[in-house]
Amino acid sequence: MIFTSLALDGAYRVDLERRGDSRGYFARMFCREEFRDHGLTDTWSQCNMSHSAQKATLRGMHFQRAPKAEAKLVKCMAGAAFDVIVDLRRGSTTFGNWATVTLTAEGGEMIYIPQGFAHGFQTLTDDTQLLYFHSDYYSPDHEGGLHHADPKVGISWPLEVNSLSDRDRTLPFLSKVEPIS
Repeated sequence: MIFTSLALDGAYRVDLERRGDSRGYFARMFCREEFRDHGLTDTWSQCNMSHSAQKATLRGMHFQRAPKAEAKLVKCMAGAAFDVIVDLRRGSTTFGNWATVTLTAEGGEMIYIPQGFAHGFQTLTDDTQLLYFHSDYYSPDHEGGLHHADPKVGISWPLEVNSLSDRDRTLPFLSKVEPIS
């Protein structure tokens, strides 16, 4: 795996290092030792998958609060997505800033999201599937969110949104979100 730091401290783009021949390739998606060597979460408690049927679907921006705050590792298994993270860590010099990685099934790239970040994505193709590894179990009592179109954050989504849940439509702006410890 190839780890590339993003502009937000602790967040990484993780690329598969493919080893192949005429039959295809083999690539490691996770290695506890390599994640540990980069100071990243190396234990996953839950694995989930999302499927979005339509191009331009937007999901997010979601996070979990302590004591259920979680790191995530996200990979695209089909289609493509514009994946976005926003730093919500208390005291962070990049609080409210965002970074993105375009995830594609063909490219094999992943995004590592540390605790304290909101996460969301917009699909770039129909039938997009994302695979999520979570460092803690989902807890509805600890979930939170940030509005995807907050002008103070200023995320530049690549497409006009054609599908958004009622919940995501009503998430608060950054000024109403308490920083994550």
